[in-house]
Amino acid sequence: MTSQQYAVLDFETTGMSPAQGARPTEIGVVRVRGGQIVDRYQSLMNPGMPIPYDIQVFTGITDAMVRRAPPVRDVMAQVVHFVGGDPIVAHNAAFDRKFWAQETASLSDHAPNRFLCSLLLARRLFPATPNHKLETLVSALDLPSVGRFHRALADAECTAHLFIRLQEEVQQAFDLDDCDCGLLEKLQATSKHQLARCVERHLATVD
Repeated sequence: MTSQQYAVLDFETTGMSPAQGARPTEIGVVRVRGGQIVDRYQSLMNPGMPIPYDIQVFTGITDAMVRRAPPVRDVMAQVVHFVGGDPIVAHNAAFDRKFWAQETASLSDHAPNRFLCSLLLARRLFPATPNHKLETLVSALDLPSVGRFHRALADAECTAHLFIRLQEEVQQAFDLDDCDCGLLEKLQATSKHQLARCVERHLATVD
């Protein structure tokens, strides 16, 4: 297993897009090193707006729960420090990356992080699963599951276990001693029929 470290995060939010005014209500982050979860961060945050009722039902996060939570900016400043410059992993990273970009844009000490997507990788490496929702993959691959799905820290931990499993799958499938985030970043942008060729090209660049 690679010794590279990375952070796995999950947002719960008031809506689907910051471009439509949605804000985060909770974030969970786990740090992974050497294939093991080594640290965790979780916080509710006050989005400064009501949470739609259907989302309160979906996530279990209510207006009352976030009313006295710290503001989004304060939490994100702590998260940026917690993550540092490490690559970031998320399940359906396109969603989380939008909120990360929006909420860290005004933090002066923030440098861009690479984002990797466990959803894209799972589609390529486990094409036979019924779907590639996090809950489905956790069940199909018999991964550890703690807490309620659609709460940030529980989802981040499940995603971390999934990503570790994805790394192991790449190592086994292509007989590799290591599987770093650089290779996985390339694989997530490659069709499932071209994965072997992608690994060959990557190895040629690092040899």
